Amino acid sequence: MFITLEGPEGSGKTSHIPYLVEYLRERGYTVFPTREPGGTSIGEQIRDVLHSLKNTEMHPRAETLLYQAARAQFVEQVVRPRLTLGEIVLSDRYADSTLAYQGYGHQQDLEQVRLLIRYATGSLVPDLTVLLDIDVQVGLQRKQKADEWNRMDAYTVEFHQRVRAGYLEMVKQEPGRWIVVDAGQTWADVQAALRNKILACLPPAQTQ
Repeated sequence: MFITLEGPEGSGKTSHIPYLVEYLRERGYTVFPTREPGGTSIGEQIRDVLHSLKNTEMHPRAETLLYQAARAQFVEQVVRPRLTLGEIVLSDRYADSTLAYQGYGHQQDLEQVRLLIRYATGSLVPDLTVLLDIDVQVGLQRKQKADEWNRMDAYTVEFHQRVRAGYLEMVKQEPGRWIVVDAGQTWADVQAALRNKILACLPPAQTQ
């Protein structure tokens, strides 16, 4: 299965994945954790460009295309080979982030963005996507406290509110693929919800 975690800034995706992976492995699943943009040498270099506060003049279309370049490499080098091996790929972000940030956030034409995504991914869609939903102001405050501020965080609060609204709209459009977890809970409660909801969607682990 291909499982992705999505959410506004400060929703806690990155901190939860290692513990979620350990939990699933203990139950017999072969899990490969990764992230987007990144996951490959080329993708990590593009990530640095995208996140650098030196690049505040970057145009939304350039931003969108860079994400797709990293994603194309990610899908072909990491995701498809791992899925072919029968592994669970668990990714911190994927194509829904582009729809939320570059589509809804920047208010670009959503159909054009979807076309770019389909080209970059070869139409690969996650089997399950978990939205860690959180109030925008709370999430941004978390990022500032954690000293993880990057170029994407530095957009206006209104931008981030559009991102969150975009995520919630995507959940409405594809309720069969999405699960929503309240990321405003305690860390332990969020982790427990992630474990329970994801495990309920997985087939039985294959015994060796």
